[in-house]
Amino acid sequence: MSATAAEESTTPPTSGGGHPQRWLILGVICLAQLTVLLDNTVLNVAIPSLTREMDASTADIQWMINAYSLVQSGLLLTAGSAADRYGRKKMLAIGLALFGIGSFIAGMSESAGQLIAARAGMGIGGAVLMTTTLAVVVQIFDESERTKAIGVWGAVSSLGFAGGPLIGGVLLDHFWWGSIFLINIPVAAIGLVAVLKMVPESKNPSGDRPDLVGALLSTIGMTGVVFAIISGPEDGWTSAKVLVSAAVGVVVLAVFAVWESRIPYPMLDMAFFADRRFVGAVAGGILVAFGMGGSLFLLTQHLQFVLGYDPLDAGLRTAPLALVIVVLNVSGVGARLLPKLGTPLTIVIGMGTIAGGLAAIATLGADDYSGMLVGLVLMGIGIAISMPAMATAIMSAIPPEKAGVGAGVNGTLTEFGNGLGVAVLGAVLNSRFVALLPAVAAGASSLPDAVEAARTPQDRQAVADAFASGVETSQLVGAAAVLAGGVLAALLLRRAERTTPGR
Repeated sequence: MSATAAEESTTPPTSGGGHPQRWLILGVICLAQLTVLLDNTVLNVAIPSLTREMDASTADIQWMINAYSLVQSGLLLTAGSAADRYGRKKMLAIGLALFGIGSFIAGMSESAGQLIAARAGMGIGGAVLMTTTLAVVVQIFDESERTKAIGVWGAVSSLGFAGGPLIGGVLLDHFWWGSIFLINIPVAAIGLVAVLKMVPESKNPSGDRPDLVGALLSTIGMTGVVFAIISGPEDGWTSAKVLVSAAVGVVVLAVFAVWESRIPYPMLDMAFFADRRFVGAVAGGILVAFGMGGSLFLLTQHLQFVLGYDPLDAGLRTAPLALVIVVLNVSGVGARLLPKLGTPLTIVIGMGTIAGGLAAIATLGADDYSGMLVGLVLMGIGIAISMPAMATAIMSAIPPEKAGVGAGVNGTLTEFGNGLGVAVLGAVLNSRFVALLPAVAAGASSLPDAVEAARTPQDRQAVADAFASGVETSQLVGAAAVLAGGVLAALLLRRAERTTPGR
């Protein structure tokens, strides 16, 4: 571990591995990470309860779900920069405290407005935690174990994404809707005590001036773009709300890039984008997140609307994906392959396997879960191989003292890719579905509306077939995007290796 990486560490790292308590600290970090990620999906299963008990409108429900992800994604870069400047341990503790307080307020909310505000507050804590956890991993592990540690960190991310609906379903079977938030409080409290006691402090030793203008521009720009992506499927891609939001986001991000390239103390050094390793990993990461976010969005609909499972059963049937990722990453498969195959080949193999899994789900899983299971296992293998390699490539292209910013970039591209995947693949699904609808259901914009309009069993079967075809086409588009991302990332990383000897 470099001198900068160990800066201000309360317990000096040992040679040949990193901090002496690094694996225990990783467990604490993963606990905090899991709590944040569960809240990305746990609310979905509570929608009927919230609609009934709070008399929440459709718009209220949308904001309850989106306030969290919107605030979180908008603040990721700013949170990462703050962690580098003011101390990663300090920001990790602050993030846990904010998340716990927000969870308490959410659980005790008596109106839709209170819950939306609480979810936004949880998003602030979530942004701080998402960036700081990965930055701390980079600080406490040296290069010999860093890839495996990032793999474990990534496995927890996948587990959190898949586990949200399951945990939410179990809690709602026994308690009221507020329990899905209150369960976070003891976890956050335990994590806070463990962080204060065990995690070493580290920060950027150069003490750059805070880039307040850059922080404001990045937050406004990312919020505008993500808001447009979230709103597009519901309000229409050509609606004024979406177009104005997207335009504001893109323009402000362009101003952010110009500002960052001209000041002596940038929050995000634009020189990073001259590094082909960084650009390759970013491009691959966006397209993997695109394929994964969109495909998981499609999977839940495929399982419920095409194969006929209820929400809890559908969630259980996506569990093999997370299980494969967790087993392979904890066992260090990706970490062992990376030095043997090299980053470009590892990413191509991993992303090619993900694409194969998506294609298998589209073709073999159209009418039967057993075919879908094959695809889920392939996707899990591919994610376990490729994601740690890409996260390592991003973090290794950024100096250790800027680890928080690197984690912010990684989190931002994941959020952006996920949202874009849901939006684009959802649009492909809808376009194909509408084009194949029988005449009796023409004009219906959703499967329930089309089924209601159908008058005969034959018409209803035609509607179901149209939806299944739309899902299949969308999944194949996602597979192509992931495969293209793997090839692009590998080519850029290979060129970087050839032009930068010794790296």
